[in-house]
Amino acid sequence: MSVRRPSVDEISSAAAHFGLTLNAEDREEFAGLVDGALGSYDVVDELYAASATPVAPARESTPASVDGSNPLGAWYMRTSITADEPGDTRLAGRRVAIKDNVAVAGVPMMNGSRSMEGFIPARDATVVSRLLDAGAEIAGKAVCEDLCFSGSSFTPASGPVRNPWDPGREAGGSSGGSAALVANGDVDLAIGGDQGGSIRIPASFCGVVGHKPTFGLVPYTGAFPIERTVDHVGPITRTVADAALMLSVIAGADGLDPRQPEGITPSDYLSGLADGVQGLRIGVVAEGFGHDASQLEVDAVVQDAARRFADAGAVVEQTSVAWHRDAFHVWNVIATDGGAYQMLDGNGYGLNAGGLYDPEQMAFFAQHRIEHADELSETVKLVALCGHHGVTALGGASYGKARNLVPLIRAAYDQALSDYDVLVMPTLPYVATELPEPGVDRATYVTKALGMLANTAPLDVTGHPALSVPAGEVSGLPVGMMIIGKHFDDATVLRVGHSFEQLVGGFPTPRTASVSASS
Repeated sequence: MSVRRPSVDEISSAAAHFGLTLNAEDREEFAGLVDGALGSYDVVDELYAASATPVAPARESTPASVDGSNPLGAWYMRTSITADEPGDTRLAGRRVAIKDNVAVAGVPMMNGSRSMEGFIPARDATVVSRLLDAGAEIAGKAVCEDLCFSGSSFTPASGPVRNPWDPGREAGGSSGGSAALVANGDVDLAIGGDQGGSIRIPASFCGVVGHKPTFGLVPYTGAFPIERTVDHVGPITRTVADAALMLSVIAGADGLDPRQPEGITPSDYLSGLADGVQGLRIGVVAEGFGHDASQLEVDAVVQDAARRFADAGAVVEQTSVAWHRDAFHVWNVIATDGGAYQMLDGNGYGLNAGGLYDPEQMAFFAQHRIEHADELSETVKLVALCGHHGVTALGGASYGKARNLVPLIRAAYDQALSDYDVLVMPTLPYVATELPEPGVDRATYVTKALGMLANTAPLDVTGHPALSVPAGEVSGLPVGMMIIGKHFDDATVLRVGHSFEQLVGGFPTPRTASVSASS
């Protein structure tokens, strides 16, 4: 077994990339030296094949067509996977959808993109293993955006995901399939991923509960990465209690994810859920309202919702986080340069970090992202072109500056959270809009896909836990309220969300929902 050797022309290309000047004799000599150095690569291939290559289990799955059994276009694959001997029964009988950037061994994984179509992972993601061990049934893979780089739901290669409140409108992204299936009653629970708001955005648009855990609380192992410093996975559910239960199952160190700090101690997030908000201090963040894209009615719904906490004995005050508006721009540089460097040039995983890699996925994506480059979404193309410029022409310096600003932004939220137990603002500036027509101009496409991130994206770079719960409706469409807490104090965030759910008598379901679609 040997790895492919570079041609002399490839040696020339590599030299040009690094600014080296090689004559013909140099190139020939280096080709021989590289051949010798690659001998270690051959040995690693042999060792990996003998000792570490995973074998996918035999599991049945059925591709989902967009038809009467999949009217929202939210399913990618249908399965019925359970553990032979689950470790406990916390999720017994609960049906779960897994976002299709998260590996379920033996089941095709497309990550919303032609560049991953046909890949079958051999290992379960950690969250999948934990859900199965808690007695859950994996009911299938939920459609996500093309490489997860959109906050709307029209960029998946398999077609748009439709909102169960109004099928002509967006479900949100990039975990749109997960949120739509939960809202529509097709599953009880779902896993979402969040790098710029991709759990909270579809939760808000679809009127369900979406929790982005504290960064590192839930292992990202086995999910397709975008940028190591902003990658999160977490629950999408109908109730806050279900989100707390699901978090109790999936949280905690797995020893495989370099995103996780030492000494993580997950809580029993259900134990204090019903303690109410009596005596808690809740800060309503002024900078989360009144964006250029904000609907006044959405702002009003969230202000009214926040005031409801005072009825339950909380102290509710207006407050300010001056960095909040600028934090989006810091996130944008990190996600763009970091995404181009790690997700694209790094074939998902990048290098220079510990943890468990998926070399089979890396090799598959490396080949197919080039073959299908023209079929990538316009948002991914924008990341590729802008990020490549940032990393090469600008030397990655803007990324470095952005990373150095993150502690200042984090400290600004922490300062506010030293005065308040949680902070509150709208999850999104507007309710779900109509899906765009095919062939929409590129500028409209990008704005439609990324125009709602102003409040959600900052919490991905700061790592604070953030929960979206339905706060009310505007024109018959859900409005989300985002509740933000201290690092690793997800329990208080969930407690406040549950208290609001009780105050309003439970969250409504879409009037167009059809539970029969799950049968």
